[in-house]
Amino acid sequence: MDISHLKCFIVAADELHFGRAAQSLGMLPASLGRQIRILEDRLEAKLFLRTTRSVTVTEAGKAILEDVRALVTQAEALENKIRDIRKSEVPVLRVGAIDSAAAGLIPQLLQLLRDEHPDIEVQLIEQKTIHLLPKLLSGSLDIAFCRPPDTRDPRINFRTLFFESAVVALPDRHPLAEQSEIFVEDLADAPLIVPDRRSRPHSHDLTIKLFLDAGLTARIAQVAEEKHTIVNLVATGTGLAIVPRWTARIAVPGVRFVPLTIPQGTTRSKLILSAAWTRGTRDAQRDALLETLDRHLKVIENSA
Repeated sequence: MDISHLKCFIVAADELHFGRAAQSLGMLPASLGRQIRILEDRLEAKLFLRTTRSVTVTEAGKAILEDVRALVTQAEALENKIRDIRKSEVPVLRVGAIDSAAAGLIPQLLQLLRDEHPDIEVQLIEQKTIHLLPKLLSGSLDIAFCRPPDTRDPRINFRTLFFESAVVALPDRHPLAEQSEIFVEDLADAPLIVPDRRSRPHSHDLTIKLFLDAGLTARIAQVAEEKHTIVNLVATGTGLAIVPRWTARIAVPGVRFVPLTIPQGTTRSKLILSAAWTRGTRDAQRDALLETLDRHLKVIENSA
């Protein structure tokens, strides 16, 4: 039952004149009459008797009039209460990030944002790209830092920020652990730990393509889901792993991270980090975050 129908009934019952009642409600008499008829059909009862000279409330109408007043008053109080709560709430900027961005970009960016906009409250959601993008479209996220998919949804705007550099995670006693840099050819016979392609296509394809471009075949010893799991498997000696540089912030005893030299080419596209948000939406807090990021992008990029 629509509360507007009940309000029409109350005003018409008070005025006993559909023209005056309609005027006070800011509608045409015909529209008021239609609203009353809808209410009468819903209640299966006649509420008014109308003639060319007068309007009277029926016995059924009189029986419910005070209850309707109380119901409308209660509904208006509820609306006001919710409105007051919304006014008092501090808007929260909902930010999504893949794991490497959550480890490297986000701590730097949020510190800068707090310095420049201390009034902005941020909620961080760390998930894979395949989970972040649907959350953008549903409105659960305001912005996400992720890998852009090969096929991009036209409803989402992607802004490329920079290419993350890659490192090799290996046991600290491994022969390559003391090198200042590693080439893919150095890993020709090494057992590798790679992510599941279904959930992390960019990270998986990065390893595979690096080896293909070098004329080698990756020797996959283990498939694992999460970066933390991969790094811990490296610590146990299960294999080596090629991961984004910011993964090195996952401190695991017995694991060393050595920079990997990646030739210029399409392989680097697997390490693109982008900011993504839904096209056609306006958000002052999101814009403030992006402006802060733009001002400090070079410094953050150099740490990636």
